[in-house]
Amino acid sequence: MALKVDKDLCTGCGLCAQICPEVFEIGDDGYSHVKRGADEDLPCVDEAMDQCPVGAISR
Repeated sequence: MALKVDKDLCTGCGLCAQICPEVFEIGDDGYSHVKRGADEDLPCVDEAMDQCPVGAISR
């Protein structure tokens, strides 16, 4: 399943990008995005999902 960031929930806090910069980045729109071609199976992805304060990251 593809990793997704729900733009309706994301607040753009950047925590996911701090925890897992290989996969997440804050876009020009101020919200988190999954980087193109990122390895979505890295262990830090699960941590970013768990730590997201609004639960915006899902598979």
